[in-house]
Amino acid sequence: MDWIVTGGTVLRDGAMAQAALALAGGAVAEQPAAGAARFDATGLLVMPGLVDIHGDAHERQLQPRPGVDLPTALALRDSAAQLIACGITTAYLGVTLSWEPGLRSLAAWRALKAALPAARARAATDLRVHLRFEADNLDALDDALAGIADGSVHLLGFNDHTPAIVKRLKDPVQVAKYAGRAGMAAADFAELAAAVTARRDEVPAARARLAAAARAAGIPVLSHDDATIEDREHYRAHGATICEFPMAEAVGAAARDAGEPVVMGAPNVVRGGSHLGWASAAPLAERGIVTVLASDYVWPAMMEAAFAMAQRGVLDLPRAWALVSENPARACGLADRGRLAPGLRGDVVVVDAAARAPVAVFAAGRLGWIAPGEASRIAR
Repeated sequence: MDWIVTGGTVLRDGAMAQAALALAGGAVAEQPAAGAARFDATGLLVMPGLVDIHGDAHERQLQPRPGVDLPTALALRDSAAQLIACGITTAYLGVTLSWEPGLRSLAAWRALKAALPAARARAATDLRVHLRFEADNLDALDDALAGIADGSVHLLGFNDHTPAIVKRLKDPVQVAKYAGRAGMAAADFAELAAAVTARRDEVPAARARLAAAARAAGIPVLSHDDATIEDREHYRAHGATICEFPMAEAVGAAARDAGEPVVMGAPNVVRGGSHLGWASAAPLAERGIVTVLASDYVWPAMMEAAFAMAQRGVLDLPRAWALVSENPARACGLADRGRLAPGLRGDVVVVDAAARAPVAVFAAGRLGWIAPGEASRIAR
C-alpha cells in the first residue's frame, strides 16, 4: 500500500517544515501514487526512521533471567515487535560471540543465525547482525568467518573483554555475574577464563583473518571500548573505521580527527553520563566528537536521547536527530536510508514531540506499527 502523510512537520534537508510526505513502492516519492492511503500527522513530527548501529537488548528476550533461556524464534519475534514500536526501522542486533557458555556462546550464535532468516522475513524492522567477536574466542573463529562469508553478518565488531574479566575474578560479586550469565559455577568459570587466556598469543592471527574476511565481504568494521589512541590505531590498521564507545575523550577526538564515526550509547545521554564512569556522550556530541548514538541496551533511549540533546540547547532537533538516523546509516554504508528524500527507503517515524514517543512507524513504505487509539488518523 502507498501512503501520503499530511499535516505534519517534516524533517528534510536538515530543516523542519510543514509539508506532505509521499511513500510509494517502498520509497519516499516526489508525488503520491494514485489511490494512496492518507495518514493525518497534524500536530506531529515526521522524521526519518531510527538506525541502531548497536543494540543488545534482545539478550533480555533470549535470557530474561540468568539461566532461564527462551526459544530463539520467540525471542526474536518479541525483539522485532519492540524495535518497531520504538521507531527503529534498521537494527543491528549486537550479537556477542564469546568463549563464555550460555547466552553468548557458540551454540547461541548458531541458534540465532538459524532463526534470523525467518525473523527478518516477518519483521517490519530491517534486522541485521552486528557480530561482536570476543578476541579470545578462538574455537568459534571458523563459525564467525563462515557467517561473514555467507552474508549472515552485516557489521563486525572487535571486542576484547577477556583481560578485564580476568582482573575481576577476585571479586566474588563480579564472578557470580559472569558465571550466572554463562550458567556455570563460579569456580568453573574462573578455570575456563584461565584456560582461554593461556591461548592469548593466537589472538593476533585470528584478528587478521577476521579483518581479511570483512574486507572481502565488504562489511564495515568497528572496534569496541578503545582505551587508548594506540588501541584505535591498532584496530584502524585492521580495517575498523568506526570507533565505538571510546573509554576516554582523547580517543574519540583522535578518531574524529581521522574522519571516523564515533559511537556512544543513547542511555548515556538519557541518564546524564556513563554508568561506568567513562566519558559523557552529550557534551562530546555537542562538540562534534561523538557522531552516532546507539541504543546499547535500551531501545527507547534512542528517540529520547535525540530530544534530550535538542533540549540542552546546543544542537537543534535536526542535528540531534542525525545522531540516531542519518549518521549511523552513513557509518554503516547504508546510503538508502537515514534521511527523507525521494528514492530513499520509506522509513519514517511519526512522533508526538510532547510525549517524545512514536505515533506511527513506516518501514520500507509500509505501516509497521501504530499507537493504540491512533487508527482514526488513517483514511483510505
